[in-house]
This record gives sequence, structure tokens and C-alpha cells, in this order.
Amino acid sequence: MVHSAMVENPLMLGLPEEKRPEPFAMVIFGAHGDLCKRKLLPAIYALYVQNLLPENFAILGQSRTEKTDQKFRDDMKEAVIKYSEDLEFDQASWDRFAPSLYYRAGDSKNLESYKEMKATLAELEKQHGTMGNHIFYLSTPPSLYMPIITKLAESGLAIARKKNEPAWPRVVVEKPFGHDLASSLELDATLHDVLSEPQIYRIDHYLGKETVQNIMCFRFANSIFEPIWNREFVDHIQITSAETIGVEDRGAYYEEAGALRDMIQNHLMQLVALVAMEPPISLDPEATRDERVKVLNAIRPFSADTIDDFSVRGQYGEGYVLGDKAARYRDEKNVSPESTRETYAALKLYIDNWRWAGVPIYLRSGKRLAKRLTEIAIQFRKPPKMLFKQLGGSIYHNTPASESPNVLVMKIQPDDGISLKFATKQPGPTTQIRSLTMDFRYGTAFGSRTPPAYERLILDALIGDPSLYARSDFYEASWKLYQPLIEHWEKSVPGKSTGKGYLVAHRPFPNYESGSWGPQESDEMLSIEGHTWREL
Repeated sequence: MVHSAMVENPLMLGLPEEKRPEPFAMVIFGAHGDLCKRKLLPAIYALYVQNLLPENFAILGQSRTEKTDQKFRDDMKEAVIKYSEDLEFDQASWDRFAPSLYYRAGDSKNLESYKEMKATLAELEKQHGTMGNHIFYLSTPPSLYMPIITKLAESGLAIARKKNEPAWPRVVVEKPFGHDLASSLELDATLHDVLSEPQIYRIDHYLGKETVQNIMCFRFANSIFEPIWNREFVDHIQITSAETIGVEDRGAYYEEAGALRDMIQNHLMQLVALVAMEPPISLDPEATRDERVKVLNAIRPFSADTIDDFSVRGQYGEGYVLGDKAARYRDEKNVSPESTRETYAALKLYIDNWRWAGVPIYLRSGKRLAKRLTEIAIQFRKPPKMLFKQLGGSIYHNTPASESPNVLVMKIQPDDGISLKFATKQPGPTTQIRSLTMDFRYGTAFGSRTPPAYERLILDALIGDPSLYARSDFYEASWKLYQPLIEHWEKSVPGKSTGKGYLVAHRPFPNYESGSWGPQESDEMLSIEGHTWREL
């Protein structure tokens, strides 16, 4: 654990002076909610104790719940102590930080609340020297996004800036960014009616994770990997996001979202884009975001006659997870006993461009699975068998290593790192080949803390760097890709044939046990191509 009073100076951490944030006031809508307590305030406090915030700043919490400034400060102190991942709480640092925290109760749909907010922000500008630089963080249910944006405009708190003007104020929008293509476009239109694109920050916390940020560096800063990062050498790619927990107290949300909207349409598509993108012409935010969008636009669309060959959905039943009895999804709080909402989704994608033509990319995400992890696995083609085939299976260690492909794994959680599996000769008088793995882990390699995703993303929003945020055309491309699948799943009932008699739509829910690796159809989808899911 790092003691918060002893964290290194930011200049020693590589943050140039010109990239330090300007004075600001941040308004957190939904400040009484879990996201603010668990992620936002701990991240802002961590930035403060690392001297990564400007001298002049203020945080204004807003929600419907009545409380005083002092009560808000006490609640946030409790949250920081409880949820800070690796910073030991320091009372002296908190005593300096807390006077910059304020709270006002208000109704996000009532214009009067915004007039009061505007007056409060004017006071904070005088008190804290925030220079009128405002950032509005929408930590609310998605149904409030458009009312908040509209009222910010009506009150004069949100004004679009021209191209050469400083991009203040800024608005940070949490996921989900829409529920489908139509709602995403509507939200985007509302935002652009009020703000210019450089003022809009669509947050996806996966992009703030250290291993995810390292994908570009790993690919483009090392000459040994990029030449083999293509269809000539890569057999297929697997991206897995597995959770052991169920929906917990988010049953109502999950009934609306499901695994496809909750994880794949946003988080996993960001990973696909980073793994498959072409080298950008520079590290300029727009150059990197251009290349990510190109990947999504090149993904082969789902077609009506093959959609069940390329997608699998599942829902967890009873079972045991890490030794504990787990209830089925339909028995969770706020979940319909006849629910057809998926808690597991697996997909097979093809990117129809020169680099990736013919290389399948498999995605899977699910709840109540056997293990918690998120990883990207690049499986390379097997070497020719000519040289070692005469050795025979009896002298190999277990599975013949010459038959076992090289696999590069980028581990995103819980243990950030990169591993490479390769074949080597086992010591001894005979030629016995076995597979070994070289492991790199952030926690042990650098001897310093790995900042949580929200720290990096909030700092970038304060600096005005949108590199790790999604642009509007990214979400539009992602929703366009998945809209046919969403519509197909909405109109087809698990357990009832659609005429093909194949795969997921035809086995009733629940179709996988809690504590397993998902439905059998998911394995079948890969076996058709001669592939299997990695053993995790």
C-alpha cells in the first residue's frame, strides 16, 4: 500500500508541466450514488495526494438527497477509506482536500436547480479561483442524461465552443451510451445541439486500465511483434470477460441491458479495436480514434440467415461458484421469473480488411462463470510438423508442444500483465519438448502502484485529452453492428425453433450452470472452425 502523504511528485511520474490541469470546478450529478462513492471520489482524492490536481479546484456534488456540505464530506471520507484500492488514508491530506468539497440537493429535471447551481459555481469561482472552468460528470441513470444536458443548456451552464476556443465546459457521460442504435443517435444529437465534440467525454473505464493502455505501446514500440500481427501468422483471437458474481442488486438494470449491451457493445469492442487497429499516423487523439473506428467499420455485418452461427446467448441457472451455492438468474431480485435476458453472450467476428481477412475473433462475456478475469489471447498459427513429427507422442511432456501453438495473452484483470507461451526442449539426453510461459506483471515489474482506471480517465478529462474516450462515430459503428443481433434476440424465444434447428435460440433458459464456463453452444460455435476456448 502506498501512503498518501508520501506519493511521488507528478513531474517524476512523467507528467509534463504543460499537461497539468487548469483550475476547475467539477459538478458530479448523482453524487449520492455508488459510482461516486466507489470510484469517482477515491480517484479524485488519489489525484490530489499525488499532486496531480491544480491548486485551485472545487468539487460540487448534486443529487436529490438532502445533506449539508459537512455531511457530504464525512460520507466521502468514509468512501475514500473504504474504496481506495492501494492508497493508505492520510488524515492530514484529507483535511487539506475536504474544504474543496461541496454539496447541493437538486432535481435534475428542474430548471430552478440549475439556476441555483450556476450561482453556487459563481461563488466557488470567487472562493477557489476556478476561473469558470466547469466539468459536469453524469453519474446518473441513463434516463437522466438528456434532461441534464438540456437543462445545462437552458441555464447557460453549457455552451458550445468554436474550433479554436478552449473546450470548456466539458461533460463526461457514463455508459451505457444509448440502449440501441436509435437511442444512441438521439442522445448524440442532443449532446451536439448543446456542445461541440471536443467538449464531450464518453467514458469507458476499460480504456483506463493499464494493460489496455499498453496494447498500443506493446504493438507499435516493439519491432518484433507488429510484423507478425496479421492473418499470415495469427490463427485466431479470443477476448474473454468473465465474472463470478451474478447481477447482485442490479436486476432491474440487467433486465433492460443484458450481457451484449452491458459488456460487449462497449468494453469488448474497445479491446477489439485496439488489438486490430492499424498504426496511427501520430499519437494525436483524433489519429488514434480514427483507426479504432476504422476497425469497427470493417467488421462483417451479421446477416439474417447466419446470425445464429455467429452468436450464442445464455442465462445462468443454479450451481456452485467458488464452492458457494448460487441461485439462478430468474430468482434474482427485480428479475422476471420468465426472463429471456442473456447473462452470457459469445460472438464470432470477422474483420474484412487486408490485415485480418479470414481470422476469426471470438468474444465472450458472462456472469456466474468459473473464474473472474478479463484477457485478450492472440493464438498464432501452428508451426509446420516436418521437423518434430518423427519424435512421436511418447517422448513429449503431456500434449506435444510442437502441436501446441504459441499464445500471447494480455491480462487485463485481476492481475494486469502479459504472458507468452512457447515450446522449448526439456533438459535431458532425449529430445522432449514442452510448453513454457514467460510472464510479465505490472505489480512486480515496476515496483510502483498501478493507478485504477478512473484516476487516469478523470485526469485526462481535466487536461482535455480525449484519447482514451470514445468518439460519437465509434458508438454509432458499434450500435450499427449489433442492432440486427439485438432485434433477432428480442423476437426469438430460447427453446423455440426458428427453422434452422441450430445453436443458441433453441435451448430453453437457463442453459448453463453457475460456476461453469457457459452454454455448450458456445463451445460448438468454435468447434465448427476447429477451435476451442482457452482453458483458464
